Amino acid sequence: MLVIPAIDLRGRKVVRLAQGDPSRETAYSSDPVAVARRWEGEGARFLHLVDLDGAFSGRPEQLRVVADVAEAVKVPVQLGGGLRSLEALEEAFAAGIERAVVGTAAIQDAGFLASSCQRFPGRIALGIDAKEGKVAVRGWGADTGIEATEVAARWAELPLAAIIYTDIARDGMLTGPNLEALRRIARATPHPVIASGGIATLDDVKRLAELEPSRIIGALIGKALYEGRFTLKEAIAAAS
Repeated sequence: MLVIPAIDLRGRKVVRLAQGDPSRETAYSSDPVAVARRWEGEGARFLHLVDLDGAFSGRPEQLRVVADVAEAVKVPVQLGGGLRSLEALEEAFAAGIERAVVGTAAIQDAGFLASSCQRFPGRIALGIDAKEGKVAVRGWGADTGIEATEVAARWAELPLAAIIYTDIARDGMLTGPNLEALRRIARATPHPVIASGGIATLDDVKRLAELEPSRIIGALIGKALYEGRFTLKEAIAAAS
């Protein structure tokens, strides 16, 4: 299982939000490039960037920072947040990312996700963010009432790179991942799944790696790394 450090960007800073709440922000660095280089130096094989400003505004806001990060590291970078049009995707890929994460627009417009995959086959990941199993959109501020497993199953035929499943209630809370929800998602789709939200210990990493080893291919880790609960090298060892 791939361990992917998360770099959440807000106002050109690296931050973490508790349960996606912009009023509950912790800033960790004012130098995203240095953070990206640090994770690459510690063994990261992939980086996950989130444009939080873009997630709230509905359009990319941090592409200059994203471009600086993509240029500074040799490992591939994926980006989510505010990518809700083909034009926005074009701009993001021009900034140097390898993979784009589409969430809100995919849920609200089925044609957009299909068009995105047609334009960028194998380079689009579907972000499914859920509260109590129901999908949330628009920076997690709106509950759709749609079951996450239903969304995961709906797009079985599209050439997606992966599905990234985030349990909002656990994101940034260090309470452990929602293993049962992840198991249901992994069994609902033929696409590989990347887990996000709640990882706090090396035991959490090990449990994820053993959960559905042929389906769950990666784990996004943020706050636990930034707060020194364990090192990236330790997480990579635990995942393998």
